[in-house]
Amino acid sequence: MAGPQTKKPTRTKSARKATRKIARRTEVNKARRSRMRTSLRRVEAAIASGDKAAALEALTAAEPSLFRAARHGVIHKNAASRKVSRLTHRIAKLGA
Repeated sequence: MAGPQTKKPTRTKSARKATRKIARRTEVNKARRSRMRTSLRRVEAAIASGDKAAALEALTAAEPSLFRAARHGVIHKNAASRKVSRLTHRIAKLGA
């Protein structure tokens, strides 16, 4: 029977340091992921409104944040490229 896992305190000095480092990196990565998602939401909102100019402007602002997140390991490089590609195609459809 699988119960809730109990976290044991780390034993070694290096493990305690690793735990501190992980906690710091988690906070930084959460901020990066949040920034990326916010920029994506702006693009999605512009696409939903049907305004091609606003959507292109939002995508131009969102693209660097996506690739920055990929560079720092928040998302995979190919995932960032895929998101940009799909958004670009959706924006291109707006004018058609």
